[in-house]
Amino acid sequence: MHLHNIELHDFGAYRGKQSLDLRVQPGRPIILIGGLNGCGKTTLLDAIQLVLYGPRARCSGRGSRSYDSYLRESINRKANPAEGAEITLDFSIVVDGQEKHYRVVRSWHLNGKQLKEQLSVLVDGQFDRILSDGWPDHVEDILPLEVASLFFFDGEKIESLADPERAAAVIESAVHSLLGVSTVEQLRTDLLALQRRQRLSNEDQAVIDQINAQEADHEAAKQDVSDRTQTLASTRSRCDRLQVRLDKVEKSFERAGGKLFERQKELEGDRAAIADRLAAQRHTLRSLAQGPLPLLMLPQQLATLRDQAAREKEADDATRVVGVLEERDAWLLDQLPASVTPAARTALKKKLTTDRHRRESAAELKQSLDLPTDMLQQLSALNEALSRDASRARELLKESVATVDRLDDADRLLAGVPDKKLIKDLVDERNEAMDELAVAKAELRRGEEQLEEVRSRRDRIGADLERAQQKRVKTLIEIEELNRIVAYADKARETLEKFGAALLRRHISRLEVAVLQSFKALMRKSGLIHDLRIDTDKFNLTLADSDGEAIDPGRLSAGERQLLAISLLWGLAKVAGNRLPSVIDTPLGRLDSRHRQHLADRYFPNAGRQVLLLSTDEEIDENLLGRLKPSLAHTYTLVHDDTTFTTTVEAGYWWTAGVPHVA
Repeated sequence: MHLHNIELHDFGAYRGKQSLDLRVQPGRPIILIGGLNGCGKTTLLDAIQLVLYGPRARCSGRGSRSYDSYLRESINRKANPAEGAEITLDFSIVVDGQEKHYRVVRSWHLNGKQLKEQLSVLVDGQFDRILSDGWPDHVEDILPLEVASLFFFDGEKIESLADPERAAAVIESAVHSLLGVSTVEQLRTDLLALQRRQRLSNEDQAVIDQINAQEADHEAAKQDVSDRTQTLASTRSRCDRLQVRLDKVEKSFERAGGKLFERQKELEGDRAAIADRLAAQRHTLRSLAQGPLPLLMLPQQLATLRDQAAREKEADDATRVVGVLEERDAWLLDQLPASVTPAARTALKKKLTTDRHRRESAAELKQSLDLPTDMLQQLSALNEALSRDASRARELLKESVATVDRLDDADRLLAGVPDKKLIKDLVDERNEAMDELAVAKAELRRGEEQLEEVRSRRDRIGADLERAQQKRVKTLIEIEELNRIVAYADKARETLEKFGAALLRRHISRLEVAVLQSFKALMRKSGLIHDLRIDTDKFNLTLADSDGEAIDPGRLSAGERQLLAISLLWGLAKVAGNRLPSVIDTPLGRLDSRHRQHLADRYFPNAGRQVLLLSTDEEIDENLLGRLKPSLAHTYTLVHDDTTFTTTVEAGYWWTAGVPHVA
């Protein structure tokens, strides 16, 4: 596998589109990428893993966050979330002797509150829908995730490998996944699964025994159905008897006034409400009686008073106009023209005089009560009030009569409530009968459910038995075939077990030599470690001096243990044939200058056909850069803007004047 180019678009600290050419040539395998702490070196390592493995990627910056949250937070803070981020990786692999060029583009953006992710895979420049949809499976064929973790590592990974106990798990994983031992083990597991499937699907030679067992189960199920049917019939009969008993008790209870006894509190409440309603009605009647209503008992007197008020008003009106009328009549006669005859004048004068005499007689009353002038209006208002109160009084009287009847009915019902002592025995007997019937009905329901279950089981066993009987004819032929498959599978598993053990020993032996050679090449104390062994059971690493004595890893310094971890990774790459690119992030933290020089001279140029080296200015300084210069294909510097918190990629390293770049 050869990485060609990686392009980051608004990913993490990388603002806009940042591209790195990763192609190398023979003799120049190293791409040196410099950056201060926090500038995005580890983010670049995460980007390679993320574009390849998506949610399965072991990104150092993800932590315990969900994949969705990690992608959201990986969009550059200055970018538009709706446009999102994108990572593009170009690489090539050789398949059946032919080189294929891949371009993998993973992008994501926010659509409202929802995150949308897209993955596109192009092979030799052509979009491949099948590969895009099935990329998680296809990438495992190209570069398994477990193998990638051995080639994409940072200082933290080296720190963990520096612990011999933790290194054992890495050695085991590497030997099995990287060197092909797991493939042999998987074949053995597949053969065992094949044997089990054959036995499980055809039950070996026990098909006839299975049929006999099913027949026995079927008979037992039928007997169970019969027994439960009889039990259910008995329970149903008991329910009927208990229902008859309860009906009798209910009748006795009702004849004894039990229903009224049960409703006693309700009846008492109803009676109290009726009594309250009657009291309210009577109170309203008394309130009406305190008003003008009693005057209805004096209709004749009220009529006389009304006549007297009319006469007094008429007399008062006449008294006021009599004197005025006499002057009016004289003035009127004077106004008559001369053409009016004496007879007509005399007749008019007589008529006016008669009218004055009538009014004068009306003004003279034999009896005067000196009633107010508005007495007639007051009497009219009184009539209206009496009419209204009389109507309301009639309604209240009618309602109170009905309420009295209801109160009498309530009293009769309460009088019919039996005494608690007299009905206690019937109450207890009734409650007992109801409880027994409820228990019996619950037992009946359970019995019906259980009967339905055993019937279903009987039918299911019967159907299985019928199918098994139909297969009986083929059983002997199938058993013979199965015996042959199982026998051959056993032999193949034994052979694979031996082959796997031999392959493991061979790989372990090669790995021991490769790791020891790598360690000696990197160590400043060349005679410290004489031998190195890896246990094939627990994969523990054992060191020995020239006398064959075991060396406690605790005697090694932190830097020496770090070199041992690097040697382990280097040795694994050698045994695997250096066919994969190595991405190494900040590996020089605890090493002295001599060890750093050894890494620069002996390890980095030989760590693989393609090496991405991520470093700070203190780790790969000007001196080490000069040592690496003949092996450099590209150099880059990650420049971070502390005001915008964004990173850009610039060609060249801190002291890279004249360093070549592959076109």
